[in-house]
Amino acid sequence: MQFKHAPVAVSAVFDDPNLVSVAGLVPMLRLARSAGLDELAQSRLSVPTDKGANAGGKVMALVAGMLAGADSIDDMNLLRHGGMGRLFDRTYAPSTLGSFLREFRFGHVRQLDAVASRTLVNLASAAPLLQIRDGERVMVDVDVIRPGFSSDPFVRHPVSNESLSCSA
Repeated sequence: MQFKHAPVAVSAVFDDPNLVSVAGLVPMLRLARSAGLDELAQSRLSVPTDKGANAGGKVMALVAGMLAGADSIDDMNLLRHGGMGRLFDRTYAPSTLGSFLREFRFGHVRQLDAVASRTLVNLASAAPLLQIRDGERVMVDVDVIRPGFSSDPFVRHPVSNESLSCSA
């Protein structure tokens, strides 16, 4: 006699209203806010129509989603599960964030690039490791994420490696 040990159905749900699945978001979003990411995005981005309203909040939501492992617009829904709503003043539906991004044209990408460079300058002025003497330069090299894939068939997202190196 053989027993079948495979479960009939397997599901995992993260819906406890008091838990946050990615607690590391709290310090990262505080750092982004202290560097002025939301204010810079709000003042520098001129995305037209109602889709561009509250650009700072939408950029912060997109950054938070990427930090939490979202790799598509649909994955941005992870910001609305469990206690994640307690971390944000407002959470956006993935469709809202997708509509925001679809309004981007070349000029908006350039504006977002300006936001990113000013945010990096703000971070550098606040980070003691990046403070330099007159005439010196700092190069921050953020390598492209190199995905590797898990052999587990139940893991949906690729495992990734990031490297950050600073040299003066």
